[in-house]
Amino acid sequence: MANEVLETLPDYLQPGLDIVLIGLNPSSISVREGHYFANPRNRFWTALNRSGLVPVQLSPALDKQLMDHGIGLTDLIKRPTSQASGLNVADYREGAPILKAKLLDYRPAIACFHGMMCYRAYLKYAEGLREKPNLGLQRHLIGQSQVFVLPNPSPANAQYSLEALVDWYQQLGKLRPDRAN
Repeated sequence: MANEVLETLPDYLQPGLDIVLIGLNPSSISVREGHYFANPRNRFWTALNRSGLVPVQLSPALDKQLMDHGIGLTDLIKRPTSQASGLNVADYREGAPILKAKLLDYRPAIACFHGMMCYRAYLKYAEGLREKPNLGLQRHLIGQSQVFVLPNPSPANAQYSLEALVDWYQQLGKLRPDRAN
C-alpha cells in the first residue's frame, strides 16, 4: 500500500459473523493508513485487547484478522473526515440505508454501534425513528441481529475512561454466541 491512496476503508464483512462493529465514519488518519482505528490516540485497540473479546492481541495493521475471530468492521458513513463535525445530513441519509442493507444481507448475531450519535443517526435515517437510546443492549433488532451500543473509543470522547471502555467490550462479549476458538 506504499503509494496507494484509499478513498475510504473497505468493509470487513462476511456471512456468519458474531459481531459487526460499526463506526460513525472512518477518520482521515485511518484512511491514510488503510486500517480501522489507526489514530494512535484512539483507544479502540487497547480496549479491545484488554477486554478479552478476541484471544490474540491485534492492532490497526491486523484489523482484517478480526474476521478470523467472528468480528467484522464497517461504518455508518464511508466518507472520511478528520472529525464527526465534518459530516452533513446528506451523508447520514445516504449511509444509514446502505448500512441497514449490509446488515440485513450479512446477518451478524450482533450489530454493535460505536457511540450514541452513530446509533441515533442510524435509527433516524434508516428506521425513521427518533429515540434517545442508552448504551448497551437495545430493544430494536436489525433483521435477526441484536443491537448493542458501546461508547465511542474516539479520543474526542474522553467522557469514558479506558477502563470503562474495556468493561463495555466485556459486556458485549457476554452476548456473543459461544465460539470454539
